[in-house]
Amino acid sequence: VQLQASGGGLVQTGGSLRLSCAASGGISGNNAMGWFRQTPGKEREFVGAIRWGSINYADSAKGRFTISRENSKNMMYLQMNSLKPEDTAVYYCAAGTGIYSSWPSVRSWTYWGQGTQVTVSA
Repeated sequence: VQLQASGGGLVQTGGSLRLSCAASGGISGNNAMGWFRQTPGKEREFVGAIRWGSINYADSAKGRFTISRENSKNMMYLQMNSLKPEDTAVYYCAAGTGIYSSWPSVRSWTYWGQGTQVTVSA
């Protein structure tokens, strides 16, 4: 299984970015896919996850971020709007078979992408 995250970059406060995650090697619609982020010296933080019609967002993402998925293309997206400097981080996509309630835990995810840097300037 391989996950490839892309779409990061530098954006001003209030701007938008759309991250993409391409999955290959056996990920199906039955797998959950999710987004996490991490800043230096901090633990990896849950952003949100999706499987079929179930979506779970971290409080920090609610109302600003939208997760979507195209199972036919093995793609997942993270649309980020109204970005803030505190959203600056490396964003990782993940895939696994965990249940909804376990999604916020890093340990419930089996596969990880390499990360894409998002920088929001003040």
